[in-house]
Amino acid sequence: MVNFSNRIPHRAAHATLRALCLVTALLPWRVDAQTQPVPPLAPNLSLQSGSQPGAQAVPGFWDPRRRPERPDLSRLTVIRFLTETDYPPFNYTGPDGNPAGFNVDLARALCEEIKVTCTIQMRRFETLLDAIASNRGDAIIASMAVTPAIRARVDFTDPYYRAPGRFVARKDAVLKEMRPEYLEGRKIGVIAGTAHEAFLKAMFTDATLLTFQSDDALRQALRKGEVDVIFGDAIALAFWVNGTDSGDCCAFSGGPFIESRFFGEGIGIAVRRGNDTLRQALNWALFRTWEKGRYTDLWLKYFSISPF
Repeated sequence: MVNFSNRIPHRAAHATLRALCLVTALLPWRVDAQTQPVPPLAPNLSLQSGSQPGAQAVPGFWDPRRRPERPDLSRLTVIRFLTETDYPPFNYTGPDGNPAGFNVDLARALCEEIKVTCTIQMRRFETLLDAIASNRGDAIIASMAVTPAIRARVDFTDPYYRAPGRFVARKDAVLKEMRPEYLEGRKIGVIAGTAHEAFLKAMFTDATLLTFQSDDALRQALRKGEVDVIFGDAIALAFWVNGTDSGDCCAFSGGPFIESRFFGEGIGIAVRRGNDTLRQALNWALFRTWEKGRYTDLWLKYFSISPF
């Protein structure tokens, strides 16, 4: 199991911002909390084969009953993947100086499935879209959220994971489910100005929201008992819960929330607009990688506590 608990804190805010690319467009949107049902939990979650309750949950977004047809791969001779330089455990520079991480290993698995030569180049995140547009790469695999704004510039594969929202509570107060009626009158901590705050305002109307300006302040409030639970980006929270900074105080409470109007459509691989040949090939390879169990193996390698 790869443990990045000592590397992730300085990237936690970046992770939250990345996962919430829709926040600007979403905040004006209103929900009638009296009629809106509680958002569904993440679909297609599976447990590691042969595991017991409480085992690692692995996201799966592929329906085995909807097997994609193998596309014509004869036109693909090379795939130039682009990824980000420093977003562990998804992509980072390994000890040998080469690209490493979940996204990098997944890209290599896709290339093996397609049986095509691939290269993986690391760039700053803000340069990736321009690099694709100027033909300096063919596909971006860098935990890029699928949003309407980015869809205007690139096409995306099917999502291969999501960045859900989750509650965290102190270990002596963990609940199996987190429903609005369970948190009536309780204090929920959340980062101000995020889609997570907007979600809580719409769905958990009878709770008391306390907003914070930083992840550190939010998490310390939970440790000190100033709030009953906190709500935020599940990926960043998973590393905090499993890391030394939490002091083993806390754990996820309830399951993940993936309401797309707040948390986006998921994370996909970006390709140039109109490059259907590559997009279809990657979709087919993603399904095959999941079907063979390689996706699950990679997920369990990098996530000691699943965001799901």
